[in-house]
Amino acid sequence: MEMLRRSSVFAAEVFDRSPTDKELVSQAKALCRDYIHSRLNRAGIGWSKPEHGLAASGGALGEISSVLLWLGDELEYLRPNIYRNVARQLNIPVASEGVVSDAFLAVAADIFSTGSFITRVSLPGVTWGKVVSLYAVAGALAVDCVRHGHPAIVHTIVDCMGEFVRKSLTSWLKKRGGWVDLTKCVVNTDPSFCSHWLVSAAFAFGYYLKAIVLHLLREK
Repeated sequence: MEMLRRSSVFAAEVFDRSPTDKELVSQAKALCRDYIHSRLNRAGIGWSKPEHGLAASGGALGEISSVLLWLGDELEYLRPNIYRNVARQLNIPVASEGVVSDAFLAVAADIFSTGSFITRVSLPGVTWGKVVSLYAVAGALAVDCVRHGHPAIVHTIVDCMGEFVRKSLTSWLKKRGGWVDLTKCVVNTDPSFCSHWLVSAAFAFGYYLKAIVLHLLREK
Protein backbone atom coordinates (compact mmCIF):
# COMPACT_ATOMS: atom_id res chain seq x y z
CA MET A 1 0.00 0.00 0.00
CA GLU A 2 2.88 2.37 0.74
CA MET A 3 4.22 1.77 -2.77
CA LEU A 4 0.82 2.64 -4.23
CA ARG A 5 0.62 5.80 -2.09
CA ARG A 6 4.01 6.89 -3.40
CA SER A 7 2.85 6.12 -6.95
CA SER A 8 -0.16 8.42 -6.51
CA VAL A 9 1.99 11.24 -5.13
CA PHE A 10 4.49 10.71 -7.94
CA ALA A 11 1.69 10.85 -10.53
CA ALA A 12 0.27 14.08 -9.08
CA GLU A 13 3.68 15.70 -9.33
CA VAL A 14 4.42 14.42 -12.83
CA PHE A 15 1.17 14.97 -14.69
CA ASP A 16 1.07 18.73 -14.19
CA ARG A 17 4.25 19.15 -16.27
CA SER A 18 6.05 17.53 -19.17
CA PRO A 19 7.39 14.15 -18.03
CA THR A 20 11.01 13.15 -18.51
CA ASP A 21 12.13 10.02 -20.36
CA LYS A 22 12.89 8.34 -17.05
CA GLU A 23 9.42 9.12 -15.71
CA LEU A 24 7.72 7.85 -18.87
CA VAL A 25 9.63 4.57 -18.63
CA SER A 26 8.86 4.23 -14.92
CA GLN A 27 5.17 4.82 -15.62
CA ALA A 28 5.23 2.32 -18.49
CA LYS A 29 6.60 -0.35 -16.17
CA ALA A 30 4.09 0.47 -13.41
CA LEU A 31 1.25 0.22 -15.93
CA CYS A 32 2.66 -3.07 -17.18
CA ARG A 33 2.82 -4.54 -13.68
CA ASP A 34 -0.79 -3.49 -13.09
CA TYR A 35 -1.93 -4.92 -16.42
CA ILE A 36 -0.20 -8.23 -15.79
CA HIS A 37 -1.58 -8.42 -12.26
CA SER A 38 -5.10 -7.92 -13.65
CA ARG A 39 -4.64 -10.66 -16.23
CA LEU A 40 -3.20 -13.09 -13.69
CA ASN A 41 -6.13 -12.42 -11.38
CA ARG A 42 -8.55 -13.02 -14.23
CA ALA A 43 -6.79 -16.31 -15.00
CA GLY A 44 -7.01 -17.32 -11.34
CA ILE A 45 -3.28 -17.46 -10.76
CA GLY A 46 -1.17 -15.39 -8.41
CA TRP A 47 1.96 -13.29 -8.61
CA SER A 48 3.94 -11.40 -5.97
CA LYS A 49 2.40 -7.93 -5.95
CA PRO A 50 0.39 -5.71 -3.57
CA GLU A 51 -3.26 -6.69 -3.23
CA HIS A 52 -4.62 -3.51 -4.81
CA GLY A 53 -3.43 -2.21 -8.16
CA LEU A 54 -2.99 1.27 -9.57
CA ALA A 55 -6.56 1.40 -10.84
CA ALA A 56 -7.85 1.00 -7.28
CA SER A 57 -5.40 3.51 -5.83
CA GLY A 58 -6.81 6.56 -7.59
CA GLY A 59 -4.79 9.46 -8.92
CA ALA A 60 -3.76 10.21 -12.49
CA LEU A 61 -1.73 7.04 -12.97
CA GLY A 62 -4.58 4.98 -11.53
CA GLU A 63 -6.98 6.52 -14.03
CA ILE A 64 -4.61 5.78 -16.90
CA SER A 65 -4.29 2.19 -15.71
CA SER A 66 -8.08 1.84 -15.58
CA VAL A 67 -8.41 3.08 -19.16
CA LEU A 68 -5.60 0.82 -20.35
CA LEU A 69 -7.19 -2.20 -18.69
CA TRP A 70 -10.59 -1.37 -20.17
CA LEU A 71 -9.24 -0.92 -23.68
CA GLY A 72 -7.20 -4.09 -23.28
CA ASP A 73 -10.38 -5.96 -22.33
CA GLU A 74 -12.10 -4.73 -25.48
CA LEU A 75 -9.16 -5.50 -27.75
CA GLU A 76 -8.76 -8.98 -26.28
CA TYR A 77 -12.49 -9.57 -26.65
CA LEU A 78 -12.34 -8.60 -30.33
CA ARG A 79 -9.23 -10.68 -31.04
CA PRO A 80 -9.24 -13.52 -28.47
CA ASN A 81 -7.19 -15.92 -30.58
CA ILE A 82 -4.34 -13.42 -30.82
CA TYR A 83 -4.08 -12.65 -27.12
CA ARG A 84 -4.23 -16.19 -25.74
CA ASN A 85 -1.46 -18.79 -25.64
CA VAL A 86 1.03 -16.28 -27.00
CA ALA A 87 4.04 -18.42 -26.11
CA ARG A 88 2.60 -21.31 -28.11
CA GLN A 89 1.87 -19.02 -31.05
CA LEU A 90 5.46 -17.80 -30.95
CA ASN A 91 6.70 -21.37 -30.44
CA ILE A 92 8.98 -20.43 -27.56
CA PRO A 93 9.81 -22.05 -24.20
CA VAL A 94 8.86 -19.83 -21.27
CA ALA A 95 11.60 -21.24 -19.02
CA SER A 96 14.28 -19.10 -20.64
CA GLU A 97 14.49 -15.43 -19.66
CA GLY A 98 16.53 -14.62 -22.75
CA VAL A 99 14.13 -16.36 -25.13
CA VAL A 100 11.08 -14.65 -23.62
CA SER A 101 12.82 -11.28 -23.67
CA ASP A 102 13.91 -11.62 -27.30
CA ALA A 103 10.48 -12.84 -28.38
CA PHE A 104 8.64 -10.01 -26.63
CA LEU A 105 10.89 -7.36 -28.13
CA ALA A 106 10.54 -8.94 -31.58
CA VAL A 107 6.75 -8.86 -31.31
CA ALA A 108 6.92 -5.25 -30.12
CA ALA A 109 9.04 -4.30 -33.13
CA ASP A 110 6.61 -6.08 -35.44
CA ILE A 111 3.58 -4.35 -33.95
CA PHE A 112 5.04 -0.89 -34.32
CA SER A 113 6.59 -1.44 -37.73
CA THR A 114 3.53 -2.89 -39.48
CA GLY A 115 0.70 -3.49 -37.04
CA SER A 116 0.44 -7.04 -38.39
CA PHE A 117 0.16 -8.71 -34.98
CA ILE A 118 -3.10 -6.81 -34.41
CA THR A 119 -4.82 -6.58 -37.75
CA ARG A 120 -2.83 -8.52 -40.34
CA VAL A 121 -2.66 -5.31 -42.37
CA SER A 122 -0.03 -2.62 -42.63
CA LEU A 123 -0.56 0.25 -40.19
CA PRO A 124 2.82 1.99 -39.91
CA GLY A 125 3.68 4.38 -37.10
CA VAL A 126 2.77 4.61 -33.43
CA THR A 127 -0.85 4.66 -32.27
CA TRP A 128 -2.50 4.06 -28.93
CA GLY A 129 -4.06 0.94 -30.43
CA LYS A 130 -0.62 -0.55 -30.90
CA VAL A 131 0.40 0.47 -27.39
CA VAL A 132 -2.66 -1.27 -25.94
CA SER A 133 -1.93 -4.32 -28.10
CA LEU A 134 1.62 -4.53 -26.72
CA TYR A 135 0.29 -4.48 -23.16
CA ALA A 136 -2.18 -7.21 -24.08
CA VAL A 137 0.70 -9.32 -25.41
CA ALA A 138 2.67 -8.69 -22.20
CA GLY A 139 -0.29 -9.77 -20.09
CA ALA A 140 -0.90 -12.92 -22.11
CA LEU A 141 2.77 -13.88 -22.12
CA ALA A 142 2.98 -13.35 -18.37
CA VAL A 143 0.01 -15.68 -17.88
CA ASP A 144 1.80 -18.33 -19.95
CA CYS A 145 4.98 -17.96 -17.86
CA VAL A 146 3.21 -18.24 -14.50
CA ARG A 147 1.04 -21.13 -15.61
CA HIS A 148 4.14 -23.06 -16.62
CA GLY A 149 5.88 -22.44 -13.31
CA HIS A 150 8.13 -19.51 -14.16
CA PRO A 151 6.71 -16.48 -12.32
CA ALA A 152 10.11 -14.78 -12.05
CA ILE A 153 10.06 -14.14 -15.80
CA VAL A 154 7.15 -11.76 -15.28
CA HIS A 155 9.71 -9.24 -14.04
CA THR A 156 11.64 -9.74 -17.27
CA ILE A 157 8.53 -8.89 -19.31
CA VAL A 158 8.01 -5.71 -17.27
CA ASP A 159 11.65 -4.72 -17.78
CA CYS A 160 11.34 -5.41 -21.52
CA MET A 161 8.31 -3.14 -21.69
CA GLY A 162 10.33 -0.39 -20.05
CA GLU A 163 13.26 -0.95 -22.38
CA PHE A 164 11.07 -0.84 -25.49
CA VAL A 165 9.34 2.34 -24.32
CA ARG A 166 12.71 3.92 -23.57
CA LYS A 167 14.12 3.14 -27.00
CA SER A 168 11.05 3.54 -29.20
CA LEU A 169 8.16 5.42 -27.58
CA THR A 170 9.40 8.22 -25.31
CA SER A 171 9.58 10.82 -28.10
CA TRP A 172 6.06 9.96 -29.26
CA LEU A 173 4.74 9.99 -25.70
CA LYS A 174 6.26 13.42 -25.05
CA LYS A 175 4.54 14.81 -28.14
CA ARG A 176 1.24 13.46 -26.80
CA GLY A 177 1.80 14.96 -23.37
CA GLY A 178 2.66 11.64 -21.73
CA TRP A 179 0.60 8.61 -20.74
CA VAL A 180 -2.32 10.79 -19.69
CA ASP A 181 -3.16 11.23 -23.39
CA LEU A 182 -4.46 7.64 -23.37
CA THR A 183 -7.48 8.77 -21.37
CA LYS A 184 -8.52 10.94 -24.34
CA CYS A 185 -9.12 7.77 -26.37
CA VAL A 186 -12.36 7.18 -24.53
CA VAL A 187 -15.59 9.12 -24.12
CA ASN A 188 -18.90 8.20 -22.60
CA THR A 189 -21.45 7.31 -25.30
CA ASP A 190 -23.95 5.42 -23.17
CA PRO A 191 -25.76 7.00 -20.17
CA SER A 192 -25.85 3.59 -18.47
CA PHE A 193 -22.05 3.37 -18.63
CA CYS A 194 -20.82 4.58 -15.25
CA SER A 195 -17.33 5.69 -16.19
CA HIS A 196 -16.51 9.14 -17.55
CA TRP A 197 -14.64 7.62 -20.54
CA LEU A 198 -15.37 5.93 -23.86
CA VAL A 199 -15.43 5.91 -27.10
CA SER A 200 -15.45 7.33 -30.64
CA ALA A 201 -15.81 5.85 -34.12
CA ALA A 202 -14.41 2.41 -34.83
CA PHE A 203 -11.54 1.87 -37.23
CA ALA A 204 -10.58 -1.53 -38.67
CA PHE A 205 -13.13 -3.46 -36.59
CA GLY A 206 -16.17 -2.09 -38.42
CA TYR A 207 -18.90 -2.66 -35.86
CA TYR A 208 -20.13 -1.53 -32.45
CA LEU A 209 -19.44 -3.52 -29.31
CA LYS A 210 -21.80 -3.13 -26.37
CA ALA A 211 -22.80 0.33 -27.67
CA ILE A 212 -19.17 1.40 -27.31
CA VAL A 213 -16.61 1.47 -30.10
CA LEU A 214 -12.86 1.87 -30.17
CA HIS A 215 -10.82 4.52 -31.89
CA LEU A 216 -7.51 2.78 -31.35
CA LEU A 217 -5.75 2.11 -34.62
CA ARG A 218 -5.48 5.60 -36.05
CA GLU A 219 -4.43 8.99 -34.78
CA LYS A 220 -7.10 11.37 -33.58
